[in-house]
Amino acid sequence: MTKFAKISKFFETEFPLNQHGLDKLFSLFKIEKHAKGTVLLQENSKEKKLRFLNNGIVREYYANKDKEININFYVKPLFISDLLTFSKNTTTKKNQETLTSVEILSIERQLFFDLLEKYQCGKTFVDASFQKLLKQKERLEFNRTTKSPEELYNELFIYKPEWIQNIPQYHLASYLNITPETLSRIKKRIS
Repeated sequence: MTKFAKISKFFETEFPLNQHGLDKLFSLFKIEKHAKGTVLLQENSKEKKLRFLNNGIVREYYANKDKEININFYVKPLFISDLLTFSKNTTTKKNQETLTSVEILSIERQLFFDLLEKYQCGKTFVDASFQKLLKQKERLEFNRTTKSPEELYNELFIYKPEWIQNIPQYHLASYLNITPETLSRIKKRIS
């Protein structure tokens, strides 16, 4: 399997480009390897690259001087850039850190937008990305305000079992906005 097989499948499914466009796109991606514990994105910085997680696990979180709150985990091959700030060239409020060693394919922001303009698919990519982000954000807000931590954990168990298998419990507890001890009690009740 080539380094670009996963991202190629993603583009063929989500944002079709002609083969020449895909070949050009892949020629611009760089392969990055990062060790566990590497900060990939820091709040108040700009998202300068479009980053695709090829392998590994990344957590996304908000932080203040007292606390970090996990808002997402990336465990499957997909884009992990803060697409809103990437597309608008603004600063982010998010942080990202590797939970394992990772392999990322990245392309510089301007190179990416130049390519999308050339192959007339930029608007489709940006619009579709925003629609997905809005749906995800709305679902997360709804779930966090209407469901109990136990219900949220049950949803993770059903829809995101890879999170339960691969993410440390204290990170999952932060995502669920509960203590690790409360998460342990929930897990005991469910099993």
